[in-house]
Order: sequence, then C-alpha cells, then structure tokens
Amino acid sequence: MATLADVARKAGVSKSTASRALSGHGSVSLATKKRVAAIAKEMGFVASSAAESLATGRSKNIALVTPFVNRWFYSEVIDGVEAALIGAGYDLTLYRLTDNEEQRRALFDYFLVRKGVDAVIALTLYITDDEVARLDSLGKPIVGIGGKIPGVSTFFIDDRVVARRQTEHLISLGHTRLVHFGGDLEHQLDFEVHAGRLKGFRDAMERAGLSRDNDFVAVDVSTSGGYEAGMRVLADPTNRPTGIVAVSDEVAIGAMMAAYRLGLSVPGDLSIIGIDGHPLGEALGLTTMVQHVSKQGAIAVSQALALLGGMSASDDDDLAMELPVDLKIRRSTGPVSV
Repeated sequence: MATLADVARKAGVSKSTASRALSGHGSVSLATKKRVAAIAKEMGFVASSAAESLATGRSKNIALVTPFVNRWFYSEVIDGVEAALIGAGYDLTLYRLTDNEEQRRALFDYFLVRKGVDAVIALTLYITDDEVARLDSLGKPIVGIGGKIPGVSTFFIDDRVVARRQTEHLISLGHTRLVHFGGDLEHQLDFEVHAGRLKGFRDAMERAGLSRDNDFVAVDVSTSGGYEAGMRVLADPTNRPTGIVAVSDEVAIGAMMAAYRLGLSVPGDLSIIGIDGHPLGEALGLTTMVQHVSKQGAIAVSQALALLGGMSASDDDDLAMELPVDLKIRRSTGPVSV
C-alpha cells in the first residue's frame, strides 16, 4: 500500500507539502494540488483521517445524540444530518440516549468530552447548564433541534402555535365537536411537546367558545396508537366527534384506518388533521402541518459547521430560531356534515 512518503517522492515535493495538497489545509499552488492528487489516485493512496486529525486538531466527526433512532421523525432528521455531513466531508457518530442517569453521565463525562468529535447535535434532548459548560470548555459547539436550550444555538417549532393552527383549520370548516389525540402527558420527552400541542388545541377551542369535556385522548404516538384510540372513540355514534386533531401524522393515519374499519367516510363523517409531513400522508390525502423534517437535520449541520468556523451569536435571541410550518390541505378535512 502506498504511503504519503511514496506520493511525495513521486511528485517531487516534501511530505508536508503533499499532506497540505491532499488535505486542502495550508498554502499550496493549484498546479501542485492537482499533480499530488493525480499521483495519489494513481498509487491508490488514501489519506489517514487520524493523521489529518493530528495535523488540524479536528476529527471531521460530529456527534448526534437522540432518544430514538427507529421512529419516523427521528430517522428523517438523522438522514438529513448524515446527508449534509457527507456533503461536507464529515463523519457522523450516533448516540442513543435513554433517561438513565448513569448512561447520561457516561456520555457527557467520557464519550462526548474525551472522544474525537468536533461538535454535538442534540435532537429533542435538553442539555443541562453543567453539560453545556463541560462541552464549551473543550471548544465543542452544540446545536439543538426541538426546543430552546439556554446558551445553545437551537432550532424548533412552536408546538402550541402549530396545534392552534391545526385546530383552527377544522373550526373554520364548521366543526364544533373536536377531540385531540395527543401523547401521554405523564411520559413525554424534553421540551414537553405533547403538553404544548394540547395547550394549542385548547387555545383554539376556547377562543371559539367550544370548550367541552372529554376533549383529549392520550395515545401512543404511533400508527397503532392512533388506530386503537380511533376504534375506541369512534365506535360510539352518540358521542362521536366530527374532527380529530392528531399530535402527529402517524397518529392521524392510524385514526383514519380506524374510521375506515368502522365504515366511516373521511372527510364526510370525520375530518382528520396531523402534524409532520410524513410521506404516507400525501398518498392517503392527509391534511397536515408540514414541518420539513429532513431539512431540520441539514440546517443543524450548517449551524454546527458555522460555529466550528468561528461564528458566534451575540445574544440569546440569536441562539433560538423558530422553523417554518406550513398547512397542507388535502382531502382528509372538509366541511362538517349538517
């Protein structure tokens, strides 16, 4: 296998010049870069990432910390992060973090602090002041997705506002008997997404003077969770809602499946709206609030690379950026039946 010394010898340059030519770091003429690159390719030389790390102080590796890897939202963000990192010539190290305190200490005391990562992206995970300080002291920038973290550059959607807009769409169609299929408030992740979306639903209901009992059903945030809740709630024709405001597209899709199983027409008998922008939603005609999930990963990578490049925010207002969410009206919502 060819070494850097072999490439340098054949190119007629020093090892340090060959290294700069191949890494892109330092001052080397374009002609020399092209000649060294061509010889390296001809000889089958592959630069060592470890050697580059020693030379530059950077590992070209960014860590992503997430509570889930097998749920649609999380896998889409991870895919967006990975694609953006590959395009920038970086590697991705993925850490799945549960609520176990010992595991969390190990992650922040050892893996993220001592291992070779240049920056950290936290996906729907709150980072404490102490954890932020530990990473800051080692010059490791942090970017958050999903909620505000003091002193950290974060990207988020306003769950309360989004859920209010969801609900207002059904109210504008004449619906008065609405139910929110939301996540369990006793078992929610950081940033209290489920609570925020329930508050947004109730904000819209109260503004329209439509507050009612039994307006909330706690569900597992999945297609099966939406289906099971739909089968329970929609089976009774005497107390059936005319509209369901779902905490996610997967829950909404499950509720649609339950409605069809019970012989109900969507939207003739029941209107359903979700949040996310799941690809199945388009095929099923689901009205939803699209939050451009995969783009969130790319945005976080861009911010992490900018921070590595020396960018800094001037104050807390610059650290938190609200992401756009768009109402996409499809055939799962329509005017209430008289």
